[in-house]
Amino acid sequence: MTSSRMYSHLEEIAWIGQLADLKEEHYRNSLLLSAVIELLMEKGILSAEKISAKAQALEIQDAAAIRQIQCFEG
Repeated sequence: MTSSRMYSHLEEIAWIGQLADLKEEHYRNSLLLSAVIELLMEKGILSAEKISAKAQALEIQDAAAIRQIQCFEG
C-alpha cells in the first residue's frame, strides 16, 4: 500500500469524524432553538403563526440573495 493511499484513507476518516461532530452540533443547536421557541410561545411572546411567517420571509430573502449571487457569477 502506498503512502498516498494510506493518507487518502486517513483523510476520509478525518472527514467522517468532522461530519459526526457537525451532526452532533446541529442536533444540539436544533434542540436549543426548539426550547427557546417553546418558551417564547408559552410566555405568549410569539405565536406559531408569527414564527412561521418570519421563517417564510427569511426563506424568501435567502432565495433572492442566492439568485443575486448566481447572477454575479454567471
